[in-house]
Amino acid sequence: MSSNSFAYNEQSGGGEATELGQEATSTISPSGAFGLFSSDMKKNEDLKQMLESNKDSAKLDAMKRIVGMIAKGKNASELFPAVVKNVASKNIEIKKLVYVYLVRYAEEQQDLALLSISTFQRALKDPNQLIRASALRVLSSIRVPIIVPIMMLAIKEASADLSPYVRKNAAHAIQKLYSLDPEQKEMLIEIIEKLLKDKSTLVAGSVVMAFEEVCPDRIDLIHKNYRKLCNLLVDVEEWGQVVIIHMLTRYARTQFVSPWKEGDGLEDNEKDFYDSDEEQKEKADKRKRPYTMDPDHRLLIRNTKPLLQSRNAAVVMAVAQLYWHIAPKSEAGIISKSLVRLLRSNREVQYIVLQNIATMSIQRKGMFEPYLKSFYVRSTDPTMIKILKLEILTNLANEANISTLLREFQTYVKSQDKQFAAATIQTIGRCATSITEVSDTCLNGLVCLLSNRDEIVVAESVVVIKKLLQMQPIQHGEIIKHMAKLLDSITVPVARASILWLIGENCERVPKIAPDVLRKTAKSFTSEDDLVKLQILNLGAKLYLTNSKQTKLLTQYILNLGKYDQNYDIRDRTRFIRQLIVPNEKSGALSKYAKKIFLAQKPAPLLESPFKDRDHFQLGTLSHTLNTKATGYLELSNWPEVAPDPSVRNVEVIELAKEWTPAGKAKKENPDEKFYSESEEEEDSSESSSDSESASGSESGEDEEEDHSGDSGEDSGESGSESEAGKGRAAKHAKARGKGDSKDVDKEKENSKSSESSSGESSSIEESSSDSESESESESESESRTITKAKEKKTKQDRNPLTKDVSLLDLDDFNPVSSPVVLPTPALSPSLIADLEGLNLSATSSVISVSTPVFVPGKTHVLLHRMSGKGLAAHYFFPRQPCIFGDKMVSVQITLNNTTDQKIENIHVGGKKLPMGMQMHVFNPIESLEPAGSITVSVGIDFCDSTQTASFQLCTKDDCFSVNIQPPVGELLLPVAMSEKDFKKEQGMLSGMNETSTTIIAAPQNFASSVILQKVVNVANVGVVPSGQDNVHRNYLHRQPSKP
Repeated sequence: MSSNSFAYNEQSGGGEATELGQEATSTISPSGAFGLFSSDMKKNEDLKQMLESNKDSAKLDAMKRIVGMIAKGKNASELFPAVVKNVASKNIEIKKLVYVYLVRYAEEQQDLALLSISTFQRALKDPNQLIRASALRVLSSIRVPIIVPIMMLAIKEASADLSPYVRKNAAHAIQKLYSLDPEQKEMLIEIIEKLLKDKSTLVAGSVVMAFEEVCPDRIDLIHKNYRKLCNLLVDVEEWGQVVIIHMLTRYARTQFVSPWKEGDGLEDNEKDFYDSDEEQKEKADKRKRPYTMDPDHRLLIRNTKPLLQSRNAAVVMAVAQLYWHIAPKSEAGIISKSLVRLLRSNREVQYIVLQNIATMSIQRKGMFEPYLKSFYVRSTDPTMIKILKLEILTNLANEANISTLLREFQTYVKSQDKQFAAATIQTIGRCATSITEVSDTCLNGLVCLLSNRDEIVVAESVVVIKKLLQMQPIQHGEIIKHMAKLLDSITVPVARASILWLIGENCERVPKIAPDVLRKTAKSFTSEDDLVKLQILNLGAKLYLTNSKQTKLLTQYILNLGKYDQNYDIRDRTRFIRQLIVPNEKSGALSKYAKKIFLAQKPAPLLESPFKDRDHFQLGTLSHTLNTKATGYLELSNWPEVAPDPSVRNVEVIELAKEWTPAGKAKKENPDEKFYSESEEEEDSSESSSDSESASGSESGEDEEEDHSGDSGEDSGESGSESEAGKGRAAKHAKARGKGDSKDVDKEKENSKSSESSSGESSSIEESSSDSESESESESESESRTITKAKEKKTKQDRNPLTKDVSLLDLDDFNPVSSPVVLPTPALSPSLIADLEGLNLSATSSVISVSTPVFVPGKTHVLLHRMSGKGLAAHYFFPRQPCIFGDKMVSVQITLNNTTDQKIENIHVGGKKLPMGMQMHVFNPIESLEPAGSITVSVGIDFCDSTQTASFQLCTKDDCFSVNIQPPVGELLLPVAMSEKDFKKEQGMLSGMNETSTTIIAAPQNFASSVILQKVVNVANVGVVPSGQDNVHRNYLHRQPSKP
C-alpha cells in the first residue's frame, strides 16, 4: 500500500504540497514507523473497506468522508476504483455522492471512468431528476474523444427532459462537449436553439452561457427569444443574470439605433441639401428614431433597472455597464448610486467597481459629483483602493470643489503610506494642469513640500514641479534656484535627474548656478545612477554651447568619464554629444545646428488619466481591468446607422398577442373582421406592451390547445346553469370594464387552466419553477395554434366563449356565488351584451354589496419634501372614497403647500413613468399658489391590483420633481356588506384554495372587539360582518375592479 501511494504522490507533481505534507511523509516511511503520519493511510484503508461493505450505512458514511476530503482540498484519487464500484448502487444518497466524486476525478481517471459508461447511460433514464442530471455531468466530465457520440445523444435527450434542472445541466454539458470536439458545433447550435425557447428561468442563464461559448455571433438565434429573456431576467439566478445582461448588451448594440444622437438634427439638415426627396424622407425618419426609442430597447432598459437593487455585486455591475453602453445619457445617472453602494463591499469588489467608476468619471463627471465624499480615502483602505479613489477625485475636480479637494490632498500627503503620498503629489500636479485657476496655488504648495523630511515626498514633488514648470512658459528662476540647492540632499535618481534637466533647460536664466551644479555633479559622476549620468551629459553639452568659457574643460572631463563608463547607453550618448558639439574635421553637417537641437523648445508633457484609453473595452470585463484584450473577449459593435428590421423579434410574440390579448376589441367594433386584420390593428395599438402580455399566456396556450375540444362541451354545460343564476351583473360590469381588462381576464383564465393541467407532475424543481415558466413565451408551434384558435373562436362566438368566461371568472375570483366587482371579458358582440342585460351572477346579490368605508385613516405620506421641492411640499393620503375618474381607479388626495415667500406658478403633472397597464388621471393644472398657501387636489390611479409604484413628475413653471406613490395593500380593497350566513357560505366555498392562518400574541387590553376592529380597519379597507359570537370577528372585502 505504501509503495503504491509513494508512486502516485511522485506522479501527482505536488499539487497539494502544503495540505498533503503529512501524507507524503507517511508514504516514504515504513508502515507503522510514524503512528501520527500513518493515520491517513489507515483512514484510506478503512474507507476502502467501508466502500466494499454490504451495508449501505457504511458506504454512505465513507462517501461523506471522501467528499469532505475533496472539499478540504485533499487528494482522494487513489480511492477511485473503490468508489466507482458503487456507481450502480440502488441507494439514491450513495449514488448522488458517488457522482459528485466522479465529476471531480473522471477527467484524471478516464480509463476507469469509461468502464462505467453503461451505468451512466442507464442513470440518464432514472426517475430521479438529480440522478439524471448527475449522470450527465459525469458523462460530460470524461474528456475522451471516443465517447463524443454518446455525449451528444445524452445531451439531446436531456435537452428534452421534463425537469428544468436536467435541461440546465444539458446546457452546461454543451460547453464541455464543444471544448472537447469543436466539430460538433452545428449540432450543438441546434440544441442551443431549442433550449433558448425553454420557458424555465432555471435554464435561461445556462443556455445563454452555452450560446456565448459556442456561437456568440449567431445573433439570429436571439431574435425570437429576446423579449422572453428580458421578461424572465428578474427571476433568473444571479450568475445567469450576469451572463444574460452581457449578451443582451451586445445584442442591443447591433439591433438598435444609438440613443445618443439627439443633438445631431441640424447637421443632418445641412447634409441633406443635395439629397433627393425620397432620400430626405428616409433620413427624416432616421432622425426621428432617436427621439422615439424602439419599444424593445426600452423593454431591456426597464426590465434591468430593478436589478440595480441586487445583493450580488456582479449583477449590479452588469446592469451598470448595460446602462452605460446602451441607455440614453440622461438615464445613465441612476447607476451611480448603486455603484457607490458597492463600495461598502470587500476590497476586491471595491477595486473592480472603482476601476469602472474611474473610466466613467472621465467622460461624465456629473454622474458621480453628488457622491464626491464617498471617494474620500480612509486610513483602512489598501493602497490600490487609495490610488483608485485619488484617480476618481482628480477626474471629478472642478472650480467649485477644488479647494475642498486640495485640503483633502494636504492630509493625504502626510500619510505613512509612501506610495500613496507620492500618488497624491502627482494628483495635485494633474489638478494644477487641468484647472488653471489653482495652478499657482498648487505650485507653491509643491515648493513647500520640498522642505519635507521625507525624501520620497520631496523627490516626487521635484518631478511634478519639473512638469509644471515645463508647461508654464513664465519664468520661475527662484524655484529653479531653490531646487538647485536641494541637489546636495536629494538622493532619489528621478528627482536628481529632473533637477538637472530643469537647470539645463534654463541655463541661460541661471548663468551663475548652472556651472557650479555641473562642477559638483562631475565629482560624483562615477557613483551616480545611469539616469542621472545621462542628464549630467546633457547639462554639460548645453552649458558648452551657451557658456563655453567656464565649462569647456569641465564638459570635456565629463565626456572622457562617460567614454569609459560600464553602461553602453552612456558610452553611446558620450560619443554622440562629442561629435555634435566639439567641432573637428570629422564633424558632420549637424554640428552647425547643435545649439538648436539641444536648446529647442520642448513640448509640455500631457498629464492624462491612465484610464482614458480604457473606454473602448466593455465595462466590467477582464479586458477592461487589465487594459488589454483578454482571450474570449467579445467586442461591442458600433451602433448601426439604420436599425435592422424589428419584425424579426416580434413575429412569434405578436402571434401570441393576437391569441391572448384583447381579441374581442376588434370583434366588438367589427364582428365580421377577419383574424389577420384584427391582429394588424392590435399590433398598431399595443406595440410596446406585446411582450409582457404575450408572456402571460404562452404556457397555458399549450394546455388550452390540448383540452380545447374536450372542454368546450363541459364549459357550455356548466355555464348554462350558472349564467341563468347571474345575468344582469355580468353585463353591467362588462360595460364598466375597459378594453384593457380582457388582457387580465385571459391571463387569469389560462393560468388557472395551466395549473390544473400540470397538477399531476411530481418533480419538485418543476413545481418550484412553474411560476417563472408561466411568464415565458411558447415555442414556434404557436403560429399554427393561433390560427386554429381563431377559427374556433369564430365558430363559437355566439355562446361558448361567453359562458366559458363566466365560469372561469367565478373560479378566478374564488367567489362563485356573489362577486359584485367581477366583470367578464369585453370580447362580446353588442347583441350578446344586450342579451346579458338581465343576467345575475348571484341569487343573493341584493344582500352582498359594496359598502362605505368603516374607517378612514388620517395618516398622510410625504410625496415631495419642501427641501427637495424648492419650497413646494406635497403630501398624499387615501380617502377610501369611490374614485370619480373611473371605477378601476383608487382615489388619492394630494395636498400642495407653498412654504416659500414667493408665488409658485403652473403646478401640474409632467411626464409619467407607469408600469405596464397602470393608468393615472391627473389633476387640472394650478395656475398659481400663493406664499404659505395650500390646496388639495384629487387624482385617480389604476394600480392594476398590485403595489407597484406610480412614478410621475410634479412640475412647476421652472422645475420638475420626480415623485412616487406606492399604495399599501389595504388601500386596494373594497369593503363589502353581507350577512353572517352569507359570509359562512362564501367561506365554505373558499376552503382548500387560499387559506392563511397565524397566531398573534396581544396584551389583554387589546382583546376588546372595538380594539381588534380598529386595528383591522386601520390597515385594510374591509367591511364588518355582524357576528353572533363575541369572540369571532369577520371581515369581508373585494379587490378593486381593475382585475377580477
